[in-house]
Amino acid sequence: MRPLILVASALVALAAPAFAMTESRTADPIATAVAAPTRTPTNIARDKYRHPAETLSFFGVKPGDTVVELWPGGGWYTEILAPLSKAGGGTLYVAAPWEKGLARIKEKQTADAGTYGALKLAEFPGTGAGPKVPDGSADAVLTFRNIHNWRFGGKDNAAEAFRQIYAMLKPGGILGVEEHRLPEEMDSALEEKSGYMKRSSVIAFAEAAGFKLAGESDINANPKDTHDYPNGVWTLPPNLREGDKDREKYLAIGESDRMTLKFVKPAR
Repeated sequence: MRPLILVASALVALAAPAFAMTESRTADPIATAVAAPTRTPTNIARDKYRHPAETLSFFGVKPGDTVVELWPGGGWYTEILAPLSKAGGGTLYVAAPWEKGLARIKEKQTADAGTYGALKLAEFPGTGAGPKVPDGSADAVLTFRNIHNWRFGGKDNAAEAFRQIYAMLKPGGILGVEEHRLPEEMDSALEEKSGYMKRSSVIAFAEAAGFKLAGESDINANPKDTHDYPNGVWTLPPNLREGDKDREKYLAIGESDRMTLKFVKPAR
């Protein structure tokens, strides 16, 4: 019996690495990045509102892509995109007003060069003050809850931002948009101060730049959001601008109702 036991043990030993390799090949790289141990606990707590794995999967982001994240702020999505890019041998640009808009990302690079050291920093919108994302270089450009900020600068500034995004992308490249949604029946003037944008406005800016709408999802929809708060979208978590006033009410609503749109730069 002993030789049979030895043979069986050897077969198990040979099969284990093969199983491990198969498991590694089939693991979802986006889910792995979302589960990265380097993420900030307070950011992880917001996954239930922001649905990062579903959102990035909808946009079709792949580990080996050249990805541009616009206006990353404190790096909520950067904490996911950086390990995703690193694992797949991709390239990740973070682009914002030069250089103030990248200050918190630079802090992350200093604190954790292993995770964030390979990030490429760029200016957006481009003014010549800093390096730009090369034209025609990106597989995907992603913007999360930022278009209202460009709109605050006026329609011309928003239109120019979309033109610059279009230039960054390769033909066939994807623009992924997540933005606070203003219902179409509400006053468009609210776009100038509330933080919410109409779906029709975002699509109009994108199409004017040359993009085609390729898909949309309700992944980040929130039917509890009434869109009519005294301090705009910042009344809701995580900002809670009203402080303790109606705090439990706003926590029960959760984060904003958001559109999730995917655009494509047509192939030549």
